[in-house]
Amino acid sequence: YRYMNPEVAEQVIAIGEDALMEGERREVTILFSDIRGYTSITESLEAAEGVSLLNNYFETMVEAVFSYKGTLDKFIGDALMAVFGAPLTLRSHAWKAVQSALDMRHRLEIFNAERRQAGQRELHIGIGLSSGEVVCGNIGSKKRMDYTVIGDGVDISSRLEGVTKVYGNWDQSCNIILSEFTYRECQDAIWVRELDRIRVKGKETPMTIYELLGDRKTPLDEKLQHFLGIYSKGRDAYNNRQFEEAIAYFQQAQKIYPGDRATQVHLERSDLYLAHPPGRDWDGVHTMTSK
Repeated sequence: YRYMNPEVAEQVIAIGEDALMEGERREVTILFSDIRGYTSITESLEAAEGVSLLNNYFETMVEAVFSYKGTLDKFIGDALMAVFGAPLTLRSHAWKAVQSALDMRHRLEIFNAERRQAGQRELHIGIGLSSGEVVCGNIGSKKRMDYTVIGDGVDISSRLEGVTKVYGNWDQSCNIILSEFTYRECQDAIWVRELDRIRVKGKETPMTIYELLGDRKTPLDEKLQHFLGIYSKGRDAYNNRQFEEAIAYFQQAQKIYPGDRATQVHLERSDLYLAHPPGRDWDGVHTMTSK
């Protein structure tokens, strides 16, 4: 009951623990979230205040996981890992995970509004989502066992949460990045921006990553649509080695949203490649050197 919502817990009990815990391969979506700059936030707090802050934050974030049939895998300091699609099969695991991430964003806005009223610093978080096959089961030692999942989806979602530090905007309380694997599962239901094509640290295969903007029940405003169109043209020019043209588009995009970090990243890269053209084998993929 502490790791999943009551409805899911009852189904697990009905099936039987042994049937679910032995180990199996499943298609799931992993959500990984982390608080930005948590150490600096807590430096001025007493130990009890820091614990209270984290507990209050996790209380609402875990509800966002449970509301969409996710399973809380673990807390890692100020980070949270959740699984959608295990231990019970969930056909719409990617969509449920996306809804959970959007709910986290909404809940964080409310959480921060309360902190502002109390004269306290707001929290900013990054969220990474990826879908794929994992091995799941009861893993540990004779003295302690935990139900968990292992696989590329876990590694990638963790890396993408870290990537929000590169592309995320600090004027947004929550930045969410999806792998192409999650995007493909629910692309008709969400608004996204294709951010980049990258190799995350520790992986050789490149992937396209997307910024999750919202679900399609809410239309995008005209300013954002215009910005996304220009950014996309800049990406096309960049990938085609037309770096002068790419710079012009990204400068236009920057005028619309001056603080957009992804635009600045592409401007810096385009300037570099214009001065020092990449080799013939360049494929537009950027290799991340940090987690």
